[in-house]
Amino acid sequence: MDRLKLSHIDEELDSSEVAALRFLCLGIVNRKRMEGIKDAKQLFLRLEENGLLDNGVFLAELLHTIRRADLLSLLEADSRRPEETDARPTLSPYRVMLYGIYEDMTTENFEKMKFLLSSKLGRRQIEASNTALDLFVEMEKADLLSPTKLNDMHAVLKEFDQQLALTNPPPLPHCFRYSLSDYYFRPRDVTFHRFYSSVEGERIYSDAQPNRQPSSVANEYYDLNHNPRGLCVVINNEKFLGEELKDRGGTQEDANVLKSVFSRLGFTVVVHNNLTASRIRSELRELSKNDFLAHDALVICVLSHGEKGCVFGTDEKKVGLRELTLPFTSKNAPTLARKPKLFFIQACQGDGYQEGSVPCPPRPGEEEVRHSRLQEDAGPVRGETVAWDADFLMGMATVPECKSFRNTSTGSIYIQELCRQLIRSADSVEMDDILSVLTRVNREVGKGEYLTHKQMPEPKYTLTKKLVLKYV
Repeated sequence: MDRLKLSHIDEELDSSEVAALRFLCLGIVNRKRMEGIKDAKQLFLRLEENGLLDNGVFLAELLHTIRRADLLSLLEADSRRPEETDARPTLSPYRVMLYGIYEDMTTENFEKMKFLLSSKLGRRQIEASNTALDLFVEMEKADLLSPTKLNDMHAVLKEFDQQLALTNPPPLPHCFRYSLSDYYFRPRDVTFHRFYSSVEGERIYSDAQPNRQPSSVANEYYDLNHNPRGLCVVINNEKFLGEELKDRGGTQEDANVLKSVFSRLGFTVVVHNNLTASRIRSELRELSKNDFLAHDALVICVLSHGEKGCVFGTDEKKVGLRELTLPFTSKNAPTLARKPKLFFIQACQGDGYQEGSVPCPPRPGEEEVRHSRLQEDAGPVRGETVAWDADFLMGMATVPECKSFRNTSTGSIYIQELCRQLIRSADSVEMDDILSVLTRVNREVGKGEYLTHKQMPEPKYTLTKKLVLKYV
């Protein structure tokens, strides 16, 4: 983003507003990297390091949240189409809720809050807290406050301000869906009970478990009790050795975002770059020999060219989708029995195109950009039957017979949207299972237009329970 614009915004923000921005960015930017930040310029550098200032959307969201809409005129919306941009993190609804409480808190109530928490926080932590935001951070450090630990907060708010305990700021809009003007002026109407029910005696449960469910219903969810949750293996094929398949520019962006998202979801991520067909098979065979007793789930992502029923190694030889899943059946990997095994495949599945109507003509100059940067992950079209076993999910970038698309600068349409929706679900207090996430991916990808064509992802599954992925 233009440094001059950022400098102008910095000049307009006072120290309390910078502190608020810093608080809102916790969890998106590493806490240690946020220490010592005194002005907005330093914060912008941290955001830039994390790729959050590639356009004005994330910064606009921050300014809107702290009620500095007057500065939005300094920003310009990214001229690229939404399907051509990176998946962007959005602010945590939990953290926005805390900011709303801070906004509405009087000095008197803040002093009461410090007194009420003095038995749980040390004297140094209380004295170091000059604002409610400081106090929230100290509560988080003491493990008294998190998206799944709101009991202490709610008890304190009820003690001195019943109305404050029932109100909080608005839900975060989905920046990809709306124009900036659409989302700056949304009603602030969401209540605290969306994060914590005020029913007397009700408990808070982990986001990885169903809330207030009897044991028979709780068994409908896969257990996610270990840290790390398990392995996420990414096979990232970019450079191809023959002449038939082109190199896959932009795939490194997919590998990076998958590593970031699944690490935050509690998985140990391993990335294998540029594997031939035989290497793909051997790596998966070796992986299947692991002892998965201390793992809750397995995730395997394959980023490559493909055709119907298979993907390609860098030597342009095929690996059937069945070959990817077979090593991990309960017969071949018994310690993975009854555990979810997720496969996400970014590859074409044929040589055809999904078609759809164009809602409006492209803006001048867009057609050239789209044709120059969007590519197809396709190969020759041949068929292969794919068999399925219990507790598998296969998330395909496209339906059979059709191509999928990848931006050579920002990554594939499917993987970027998948990661954006996984982040949204992990941040939400709702118990969205993986099938709900993939339904939203289908909807968002299906709305786009790529080289004048459409793309329709396709999840297939034999899951026997609901799988909810939250941050560890």
